[in-house]
Amino acid sequence: MNQLDALKQFTTVVADTGDFKQIEAFQPTDATTNPSLILKAVQKPEYRSLLADTVAQFSGRALDEITDRLLVRFGCEILSIVPGRVSTEVDARLSFDSNATITRAERIIELYQAQGIHIDRVLIKVASTWEGIQAAAELQRRGIHTNLTLLFSFCQAVACGQAKVQLISPFVGRIYDWYKKSAGAAWVEADNAGANDPGVKSVTQIFNYYKKFSISTEVMGASFRNVGQITALAGCDLLTISPDLLATLAATNTPLTRALDAQAAKALDLTPVNYDEASFRFALNQDAMATEKLAEGIRAFCTDAAKLDQLLLGH
Repeated sequence: MNQLDALKQFTTVVADTGDFKQIEAFQPTDATTNPSLILKAVQKPEYRSLLADTVAQFSGRALDEITDRLLVRFGCEILSIVPGRVSTEVDARLSFDSNATITRAERIIELYQAQGIHIDRVLIKVASTWEGIQAAAELQRRGIHTNLTLLFSFCQAVACGQAKVQLISPFVGRIYDWYKKSAGAAWVEADNAGANDPGVKSVTQIFNYYKKFSISTEVMGASFRNVGQITALAGCDLLTISPDLLATLAATNTPLTRALDAQAAKALDLTPVNYDEASFRFALNQDAMATEKLAEGIRAFCTDAAKLDQLLLGH
C-alpha cells in the first residue's frame, strides 16, 4: 500500500489546489482553494476560457461580485470531482471587518445554492483574526460552515473552538518557515523533523486539546513543506495537501502508522483555556511567529486578490 492510501485510513485527505484538472488522480474527499491558488489556476491556458466566460456573462456587475462568481465556478467544478466539500475564501481585504465578512460569505453561499450545491458541501474560509472568528461564529449560527485559515497559534485555535467553527486550518509549513529563518545558521534540520517540527508540534497541541475537551471543530493541517510533516500528523482529522506532495505520497511505499490519536488525547493532563477579545489579542501579540505570519499571510492574499482584480478588469 502506498503512503497516500495508508494515510486515508487515518485521515481525511484534502487536495490543496484550484487546479481541478489535477484533483481526480488522487481521489481526495475534499478540496481547498485560496486567492493565491485561484490566481495561479486562472493564468493557465486551460482555465482562461472559464475566466473569460465569467467576465462576459456578468459584465457590468461589481468587480467583487464577478470575483465571487469566478470562485464559485471553480468550486462547482471541484465539487463535480470530489465527494465531499470545497473551501472558498472570503476576500482577505475584509479580514478585520466582521459585518462585511458575513455579508460576503452569505453571497458566496447563495451563489453556490443557485447552482444546486447544498450548503453542507461548502466551507467559507475566513482569516483567524478576532474579527474573522466573530464573523465565523455568527455564520455558524446561521447554518453556514466555516474554515478558519491563516491559523498559527494556540490562542487562535482556542478562540475558534469557542466560536464553534466547523474547521480550522493550522499552517504547518509557514510555522516551520518562521522558526527555520529565525534560527538561521543554528538550525539543524534533523533535530526539527517529524514530531519535533515546530509546525507539527503546533498542530499536535491543538488536536490533543480539542480531543481532550471534546471540542467538535475539525482540525485540518495545511501548508506542508515536505512529506515528513504530513506523515507526522497521520491521524489528524484532515490534512490538505498540494498535488506535488500527494504525488510523492502516492509514489512512496514506506509503511505509515498513526501519529495522532484522539483516544490517547483524552488521557492527557491539560487545562481548559478561554479567551475574550482582550486576552486573545494579548496572547497573539506575545507570539511573535503567529503575529508576523498572520499579518504576512493576509498581506499576501490581499496582493493576490488585487492581481485577480486586474486580470478580471483586463477581460
